[in-house]
Amino acid sequence: MIRLLITGGAGFIGSNFILYMLERYRAHIHITNLDLLTYAGNPANLVDIEGLLNYQFIHGDITDPELVRRILQEPYDAIIHFAAESHVDRSIEGPMSFFHTNVIGTLVLLEAAREHGIKRFIQISTDEVYGTLGPEGLFSETSAMLPNSPYSASKASSDMAARAYYHTYGFPTIITRCSNNYGPRQYPEKLIPRIITNAIQDKPIPVFGDGGQVRDWLHVTDHCSAIDYVLRSGQPGEVYNIGSNHELTNLEMIKLILNLLNKPHSLIHFTQDRLGHDRRYAINAGKIRHELGWSSKIPLAQGIQSTIEWYVRNVDWWKPLLQSESL
Repeated sequence: MIRLLITGGAGFIGSNFILYMLERYRAHIHITNLDLLTYAGNPANLVDIEGLLNYQFIHGDITDPELVRRILQEPYDAIIHFAAESHVDRSIEGPMSFFHTNVIGTLVLLEAAREHGIKRFIQISTDEVYGTLGPEGLFSETSAMLPNSPYSASKASSDMAARAYYHTYGFPTIITRCSNNYGPRQYPEKLIPRIITNAIQDKPIPVFGDGGQVRDWLHVTDHCSAIDYVLRSGQPGEVYNIGSNHELTNLEMIKLILNLLNKPHSLIHFTQDRLGHDRRYAINAGKIRHELGWSSKIPLAQGIQSTIEWYVRNVDWWKPLLQSESL
Protein backbone atom coordinates (compact mmCIF):
# COMPACT_ATOMS: atom_id res chain seq x y z
CA MET A 1 0.00 0.00 0.00
CA ILE A 2 1.26 3.47 -0.88
CA ARG A 3 0.99 6.09 1.86
CA LEU A 4 0.72 9.75 0.84
CA LEU A 5 0.77 12.96 2.85
CA ILE A 6 -1.18 15.62 0.97
CA THR A 7 -0.94 19.25 2.07
CA GLY A 8 -3.82 21.58 1.24
CA GLY A 9 -6.08 18.69 0.32
CA ALA A 10 -9.31 20.54 1.14
CA GLY A 11 -8.65 23.13 -1.58
CA PHE A 12 -9.64 22.98 -5.23
CA ILE A 13 -6.84 20.96 -6.83
CA GLY A 14 -5.89 19.06 -3.67
CA SER A 15 -9.42 17.78 -3.04
CA ASN A 16 -9.85 16.73 -6.66
CA PHE A 17 -6.51 14.89 -6.46
CA ILE A 18 -7.49 13.04 -3.28
CA LEU A 19 -10.80 11.93 -4.82
CA TYR A 20 -9.04 10.94 -8.04
CA MET A 21 -6.43 8.81 -6.24
CA LEU A 22 -8.89 7.10 -3.91
CA GLU A 23 -11.10 6.25 -6.87
CA ARG A 24 -8.18 4.97 -8.94
CA TYR A 25 -6.28 2.99 -6.28
CA ARG A 26 -9.06 2.27 -3.76
CA ALA A 27 -7.80 -0.04 -0.98
CA HIS A 28 -4.20 0.11 -2.22
CA ILE A 29 -3.59 3.68 -1.04
CA HIS A 30 -3.76 5.57 2.25
CA ILE A 31 -3.99 9.37 2.21
CA THR A 32 -3.41 11.80 5.07
CA ASN A 33 -4.62 15.32 4.35
CA LEU A 34 -2.99 18.20 6.29
CA ASP A 35 -4.96 21.42 5.82
CA LEU A 36 -5.36 24.60 7.86
CA LEU A 37 -8.81 25.21 6.34
CA THR A 38 -8.26 28.85 5.47
CA TYR A 39 -11.00 30.53 3.41
CA ALA A 40 -10.44 28.39 0.28
CA GLY A 41 -10.08 25.11 2.15
CA ASN A 42 -13.56 23.62 2.19
CA PRO A 43 -14.38 20.43 4.14
CA ALA A 44 -17.46 20.05 1.93
CA ASN A 45 -15.10 19.16 -0.93
CA LEU A 46 -14.34 15.83 0.76
CA VAL A 47 -17.58 15.05 2.56
CA ASP A 48 -18.10 11.95 0.38
CA ILE A 49 -14.99 10.22 1.77
CA GLU A 50 -15.47 10.98 5.47
CA GLY A 51 -15.23 7.76 7.42
CA LEU A 52 -13.07 5.87 4.92
CA LEU A 53 -10.45 3.79 6.72
CA ASN A 54 -7.74 4.77 4.21
CA TYR A 55 -8.29 8.52 4.56
CA GLN A 56 -7.26 10.73 7.48
CA PHE A 57 -7.73 14.48 7.92
CA ILE A 58 -5.44 16.56 10.13
CA HIS A 59 -6.32 20.18 10.81
CA GLY A 60 -3.04 22.03 11.02
CA ASP A 61 -0.54 24.55 9.65
CA ILE A 62 2.37 23.61 7.38
CA THR A 63 4.42 26.42 8.97
CA ASP A 64 4.33 24.60 12.35
CA PRO A 65 7.58 22.55 12.52
CA GLU A 66 6.59 20.52 15.59
CA LEU A 67 3.27 19.47 14.05
CA VAL A 68 4.85 18.51 10.73
CA ARG A 69 7.60 16.48 12.42
CA ARG A 70 5.03 14.73 14.59
CA ILE A 71 2.96 13.78 11.53
CA LEU A 72 6.02 12.43 9.75
CA GLN A 73 6.79 10.04 12.57
CA GLU A 74 4.31 7.85 10.70
CA PRO A 75 5.75 6.28 7.51
CA TYR A 76 4.94 8.01 4.20
CA ASP A 77 6.12 7.14 0.72
CA ALA A 78 5.64 10.65 -0.65
CA ILE A 79 4.51 14.18 0.14
CA ILE A 80 2.48 16.05 -2.47
CA HIS A 81 2.53 19.71 -1.54
CA PHE A 82 -0.53 21.62 -2.74
CA ALA A 83 -0.97 23.94 0.26
CA ALA A 84 -0.55 27.58 -0.76
CA GLU A 85 -2.09 31.00 -0.75
CA SER A 86 -2.96 31.24 -4.42
CA HIS A 87 -5.10 34.18 -5.50
CA VAL A 88 -3.20 36.97 -7.26
CA ASP A 89 -5.59 39.75 -6.23
CA ARG A 90 -5.29 38.77 -2.56
CA SER A 91 -1.48 38.68 -2.86
CA ILE A 92 -1.49 42.26 -4.16
CA GLU A 93 -3.55 43.38 -1.16
CA GLY A 94 -1.56 41.39 1.43
CA PRO A 95 1.72 39.88 0.24
CA MET A 96 3.15 38.97 3.66
CA SER A 97 0.82 36.02 4.28
CA PHE A 98 1.67 34.62 0.84
CA PHE A 99 5.40 34.56 1.52
CA HIS A 100 4.88 33.17 5.01
CA THR A 101 2.70 30.26 3.89
CA ASN A 102 4.23 29.56 0.49
CA VAL A 103 7.92 29.95 1.36
CA ILE A 104 8.24 29.24 5.09
CA GLY A 105 5.65 26.47 4.91
CA THR A 106 7.51 24.78 2.06
CA LEU A 107 10.82 25.03 3.94
CA VAL A 108 9.28 23.50 7.07
CA LEU A 109 7.95 20.58 5.00
CA LEU A 110 11.21 20.08 3.11
CA GLU A 111 13.31 20.04 6.26
CA ALA A 112 11.04 17.65 8.14
CA ALA A 113 10.72 15.40 5.08
CA ARG A 114 14.50 15.29 4.67
CA GLU A 115 14.96 14.41 8.34
CA HIS A 116 12.47 11.54 8.03
CA GLY A 117 13.80 10.14 4.76
CA ILE A 118 10.70 10.73 2.62
CA LYS A 119 11.30 9.03 -0.74
CA ARG A 120 9.56 11.60 -2.95
CA PHE A 121 8.47 15.23 -2.50
CA ILE A 122 6.34 16.77 -5.24
CA GLN A 123 6.15 20.54 -5.21
CA ILE A 124 2.97 21.66 -6.98
CA SER A 125 3.68 24.99 -8.66
CA THR A 126 2.35 27.20 -11.43
CA ASP A 127 3.25 28.57 -14.85
CA GLU A 128 2.94 32.04 -13.32
CA VAL A 129 6.50 31.76 -11.99
CA TYR A 130 7.72 32.24 -15.58
CA GLY A 131 6.13 35.68 -15.89
CA THR A 132 4.44 36.69 -19.10
CA LEU A 133 4.74 35.82 -22.80
CA GLY A 134 4.29 37.83 -25.94
CA PRO A 135 1.91 36.74 -28.72
CA GLU A 136 4.15 33.79 -29.66
CA GLY A 137 6.11 31.09 -27.85
CA LEU A 138 5.59 28.68 -24.95
CA PHE A 139 7.06 28.28 -21.48
CA SER A 140 9.42 25.31 -21.18
CA GLU A 141 11.01 23.86 -18.07
CA THR A 142 14.20 25.80 -18.87
CA SER A 143 12.43 29.17 -19.20
CA ALA A 144 13.70 31.79 -16.77
CA MET A 145 11.55 32.44 -13.73
CA LEU A 146 10.41 36.08 -13.92
CA PRO A 147 7.42 36.33 -11.55
CA ASN A 148 5.39 39.53 -11.68
CA SER A 149 3.00 39.27 -8.70
CA PRO A 150 3.63 38.64 -5.00
CA TYR A 151 1.83 35.30 -5.42
CA SER A 152 4.01 34.10 -8.29
CA ALA A 153 7.15 35.44 -6.58
CA SER A 154 6.31 33.41 -3.46
CA LYS A 155 5.77 30.28 -5.57
CA ALA A 156 9.03 30.84 -7.46
CA SER A 157 10.80 31.17 -4.11
CA SER A 158 9.35 27.90 -2.85
CA ASP A 159 10.32 26.19 -6.12
CA MET A 160 13.89 27.37 -5.67
CA ALA A 161 13.90 25.96 -2.14
CA ALA A 162 12.75 22.57 -3.47
CA ARG A 163 15.45 22.69 -6.15
CA ALA A 164 18.10 23.59 -3.58
CA TYR A 165 17.17 20.65 -1.37
CA TYR A 166 17.73 18.30 -4.29
CA HIS A 167 21.06 19.79 -5.37
CA THR A 168 22.43 20.38 -1.85
CA TYR A 169 21.17 17.36 0.07
CA GLY A 170 20.20 14.94 -2.69
CA PHE A 171 16.66 15.07 -1.33
CA PRO A 172 14.26 13.68 -4.00
CA THR A 173 12.17 16.73 -4.93
CA ILE A 174 10.19 17.07 -8.16
CA ILE A 175 8.51 20.29 -9.29
CA THR A 176 5.38 20.44 -11.45
CA ARG A 177 4.15 23.67 -13.04
CA CYS A 178 0.65 23.69 -14.44
CA SER A 179 -1.37 26.09 -16.56
CA ASN A 180 -4.69 27.54 -15.32
CA ASN A 181 -6.93 24.85 -13.85
CA TYR A 182 -10.71 24.73 -14.00
CA GLY A 183 -13.35 22.23 -12.96
CA PRO A 184 -15.59 21.33 -9.99
CA ARG A 185 -14.97 22.60 -6.45
CA GLN A 186 -13.02 25.72 -7.44
CA TYR A 187 -13.46 28.64 -5.07
CA PRO A 188 -15.75 31.20 -6.73
CA GLU A 189 -13.26 34.08 -6.65
CA LYS A 190 -11.43 32.47 -9.59
CA LEU A 191 -12.27 33.45 -13.16
CA ILE A 192 -14.32 30.51 -14.46
CA PRO A 193 -16.45 29.89 -11.34
CA ARG A 194 -16.91 33.65 -11.02
CA ILE A 195 -18.23 33.82 -14.58
CA ILE A 196 -20.56 30.86 -14.05
CA THR A 197 -21.95 31.87 -10.66
CA ASN A 198 -22.46 35.52 -11.66
CA ALA A 199 -24.13 34.49 -14.90
CA ILE A 200 -26.47 32.07 -13.10
CA GLN A 201 -27.51 34.98 -10.87
CA ASP A 202 -27.66 37.48 -13.78
CA LYS A 203 -25.00 39.58 -12.08
CA PRO A 204 -22.36 41.66 -13.95
CA ILE A 205 -19.17 39.79 -14.84
CA PRO A 206 -16.06 41.93 -14.23
CA VAL A 207 -13.37 41.88 -16.95
CA PHE A 208 -9.92 43.27 -16.20
CA GLY A 209 -8.68 45.74 -18.82
CA ASP A 210 -9.66 44.73 -22.35
CA GLY A 211 -10.06 41.04 -21.49
CA GLY A 212 -7.32 40.13 -23.96
CA GLN A 213 -5.20 38.24 -21.43
CA VAL A 214 -4.51 34.73 -22.76
CA ARG A 215 -4.55 31.63 -20.56
CA ASP A 216 -3.93 27.94 -21.32
CA TRP A 217 -6.83 26.08 -19.67
CA LEU A 218 -6.33 22.64 -18.09
CA HIS A 219 -9.14 20.58 -16.59
CA VAL A 220 -8.33 19.67 -13.00
CA THR A 221 -8.87 15.94 -13.67
CA ASP A 222 -6.19 16.04 -16.36
CA HIS A 223 -3.92 17.81 -13.88
CA CYS A 224 -4.58 15.11 -11.28
CA SER A 225 -3.69 12.38 -13.74
CA ALA A 226 -0.44 14.20 -14.61
CA ILE A 227 0.56 14.38 -10.94
CA ASP A 228 -0.13 10.65 -10.64
CA TYR A 229 2.24 10.04 -13.58
CA VAL A 230 4.90 12.18 -11.90
CA LEU A 231 4.41 10.40 -8.58
CA ARG A 232 4.94 7.02 -10.20
CA SER A 233 7.55 7.79 -12.85
CA GLY A 234 8.94 11.31 -12.47
CA GLN A 235 12.66 11.73 -11.92
CA PRO A 236 13.98 13.48 -8.79
CA GLY A 237 15.45 16.90 -9.45
CA GLU A 238 13.32 17.45 -12.55
CA VAL A 239 10.64 20.00 -13.45
CA TYR A 240 7.56 18.97 -15.45
CA ASN A 241 5.28 21.50 -17.12
CA ILE A 242 1.61 20.43 -17.33
CA GLY A 243 -0.68 22.04 -19.88
CA SER A 244 -3.27 21.24 -22.52
CA ASN A 245 -2.71 23.78 -25.34
CA HIS A 246 -6.24 25.16 -24.87
CA GLU A 247 -5.56 28.89 -25.18
CA LEU A 248 -8.33 31.46 -24.90
CA THR A 249 -8.46 35.12 -23.96
CA ASN A 250 -10.39 35.88 -20.80
CA LEU A 251 -13.03 37.65 -22.90
CA GLU A 252 -13.38 34.62 -25.19
CA MET A 253 -13.85 32.38 -22.14
CA ILE A 254 -16.53 34.68 -20.72
CA LYS A 255 -18.44 34.75 -24.01
CA LEU A 256 -18.18 30.95 -24.35
CA ILE A 257 -19.69 30.40 -20.89
CA LEU A 258 -22.40 33.01 -21.41
CA ASN A 259 -23.38 31.32 -24.68
CA LEU A 260 -23.53 27.89 -23.04
CA LEU A 261 -25.74 29.31 -20.28
CA ASN A 262 -27.86 31.27 -22.78
CA LYS A 263 -27.03 34.52 -20.96
CA PRO A 264 -26.63 37.94 -22.64
CA HIS A 265 -23.21 39.45 -23.32
CA SER A 266 -24.55 42.62 -21.72
CA LEU A 267 -23.52 41.07 -18.37
CA ILE A 268 -19.88 41.78 -19.31
CA HIS A 269 -18.53 44.73 -17.33
CA PHE A 270 -15.03 46.07 -18.12
CA THR A 271 -13.02 47.27 -15.12
CA GLN A 272 -9.60 48.74 -14.45
CA ASP A 273 -6.84 46.24 -15.14
CA ARG A 274 -5.12 44.35 -12.34
CA LEU A 275 -1.73 45.70 -11.21
CA GLY A 276 1.12 43.86 -12.96
CA HIS A 277 -1.34 41.72 -14.93
CA ASP A 278 0.50 39.11 -17.04
CA ARG A 279 -0.68 39.20 -20.65
CA ARG A 280 -0.22 35.60 -21.76
CA TYR A 281 0.66 32.20 -20.32
CA ALA A 282 1.17 29.11 -22.46
CA ILE A 283 2.79 25.79 -21.56
CA ASN A 284 4.97 23.45 -23.58
CA ALA A 285 4.07 20.05 -22.08
CA GLY A 286 6.34 18.08 -24.41
CA LYS A 287 8.65 16.85 -21.66
CA ILE A 288 5.98 15.10 -19.57
CA ARG A 289 4.40 13.75 -22.76
CA HIS A 290 7.62 12.31 -24.20
CA GLU A 291 9.31 11.16 -20.97
CA LEU A 292 6.33 9.95 -18.89
CA GLY A 293 3.67 9.31 -21.54
CA TRP A 294 1.08 11.72 -20.14
CA SER A 295 -1.21 13.92 -22.24
CA SER A 296 -4.41 15.82 -21.50
CA LYS A 297 -7.62 14.00 -22.43
CA ILE A 298 -10.50 16.41 -21.79
CA PRO A 299 -11.41 18.76 -24.70
CA LEU A 300 -12.01 22.33 -23.57
CA ALA A 301 -15.63 22.49 -24.76
CA GLN A 302 -16.49 19.26 -22.95
CA GLY A 303 -14.67 20.33 -19.80
CA ILE A 304 -16.34 23.73 -19.65
CA GLN A 305 -19.78 22.21 -20.23
CA SER A 306 -19.32 19.67 -17.44
CA THR A 307 -17.98 22.38 -15.13
CA ILE A 308 -21.01 24.58 -15.78
CA GLU A 309 -23.30 21.62 -15.07
CA TRP A 310 -21.50 20.97 -11.76
CA TYR A 311 -22.02 24.56 -10.57
CA VAL A 312 -25.65 24.52 -11.71
CA ARG A 313 -26.23 21.33 -9.69
CA ASN A 314 -24.30 22.51 -6.65
CA VAL A 315 -25.69 25.95 -5.79
CA ASP A 316 -25.74 24.90 -2.13
CA TRP A 317 -21.95 24.45 -2.32
CA TRP A 318 -20.98 27.85 -3.78
CA LYS A 319 -23.69 30.24 -2.61
CA PRO A 320 -22.59 30.23 1.06
CA LEU A 321 -19.02 30.97 -0.08
CA LEU A 322 -20.18 34.05 -1.96
CA GLN A 323 -22.17 35.19 1.05
CA SER A 324 -19.14 34.82 3.33
CA GLU A 325 -17.06 36.87 0.86
CA SER A 326 -19.50 39.77 1.11
CA LEU A 327 -19.44 39.89 4.93
